[in-house]
Amino acid sequence: MNSVIAVAITGSVPRKKDNPAVPTTVDEQIESTHQAFEAGATLVHIHVRNDDESPSSDPDRFAAVQEGVRKHCPGMIVQFSTGGRGRDPSARGLSLVHKPDMASLSTGSVNFPSIVYENHATLVNDLAGSMRTHGIRPEIEIFDLSHIHGAKRLIEEGLMDAHPHVQFVMGVKNAMPADEHLLDILLAETKRVIPGATWTAAGIGREQARVMGWALARGADAVRTGLEDNIRVTKDRLAVSNAELVSLAAEMVTRDNRKVATPTEARALLRLPAA
Repeated sequence: MNSVIAVAITGSVPRKKDNPAVPTTVDEQIESTHQAFEAGATLVHIHVRNDDESPSSDPDRFAAVQEGVRKHCPGMIVQFSTGGRGRDPSARGLSLVHKPDMASLSTGSVNFPSIVYENHATLVNDLAGSMRTHGIRPEIEIFDLSHIHGAKRLIEEGLMDAHPHVQFVMGVKNAMPADEHLLDILLAETKRVIPGATWTAAGIGREQARVMGWALARGADAVRTGLEDNIRVTKDRLAVSNAELVSLAAEMVTRDNRKVATPTEARALLRLPAA
């Protein structure tokens, strides 16, 4: 069985003061992605930053990272973030005109450590409609059980097909805890209401490896790692790169008697056209 390794290279929260390896410029992001690709990642989840490291929605920056990834990482799946932390809601979908292979889509609001991550139904519909228009496969970010039913509604309304990629996000403070029993509930409900979905799970911070292990044990189609979610290898040591985290994920995949998916295999598994 093949497993896609997704790498979330930057995110909107960690800064270089937290870990100098966090790539924040376009050139750094392209190089970090290339290193992760060489280590086994076949999907890259992209946020971009302003020059002061704050979150950005600049479509040109997204386009520049995509161009570099497609040049240096043949066949790699490019996924843009439409996530809202630190971004103007009206700008969150501006990059979709550049037609990445995939884009993240949150289908409901949730409490985060210090803010409410707000995803009004109108915004969700607009983002889903833009993805449909541009031929982009959504990755549905599940922070709560109701978000699964939000995705089902989008399918019923014709805003996306019946085969989204679903990601359960576990371990965000004030949101869904990293609890194995909760993963079973979420997975069962997803299989019940969106049986055509592929799935993965992301553990935040120290929960990264634990959640990855739970996902592999349950036959997940993909695993996720990267400096967006976790800047450490151990409590006492920072990760030196996204590639190091990908290498550790690849070791877990292999130990589970699986094969790390190639770009071609990853695209087929997630129902994406060949590069």
